[in-house]
Amino acid sequence: MSAPEAKPARWAMWLPLAMFAGFVALFLSGLLRPGEREVRSAMIGKPLPEFNLPAAVADRPGLARADMVGGKPRLLNIFASWCVPCAAEAPVLGQLRQAGVEVHGVAIRDKSEDLDRFFARYGNPFARVGADNVSAVQFALGSSGVPESFVIDAKGAIRYQHIGEIRPEQVPMILEKLKEAGQ
Repeated sequence: MSAPEAKPARWAMWLPLAMFAGFVALFLSGLLRPGEREVRSAMIGKPLPEFNLPAAVADRPGLARADMVGGKPRLLNIFASWCVPCAAEAPVLGQLRQAGVEVHGVAIRDKSEDLDRFFARYGNPFARVGADNVSAVQFALGSSGVPESFVIDAKGAIRYQHIGEIRPEQVPMILEKLKEAGQ
């Protein structure tokens, strides 16, 4: 005598279809509500981390946290000579410097000869340029890429993060953020 064959449960027959419908729903929700592509720094509102970077180029001093404290608010720009948007941003940073903004740069994983060529071509808007050869300061700031800028108040606290290059039409907004950081 053979044992009676076990019949699969009725619900098991619908399981593959239910799983497919779940995957389709998950896929559509990602298309209709994509996640934010920018990674905001958790350092906003907090003091700058301690750092002391050597000079990235011969004609500008290096950069330390102490250089960012006291006086008036400053703009700290994370950039690289190999970064195409950084080249587009350099003249805008020059405009900010002409408007009285103290602009400091952190060069990420760069060589001084490459930076010299970059500055010869696009201008050097920075009062100081520190060499961050291993991206330690970049990561400590919560920066996720280049270019990226931070408004630093006179006490050395990060007040605003601008992800991506600063465009000419954004200059008034950056000036306003610097003014707010000075209050």
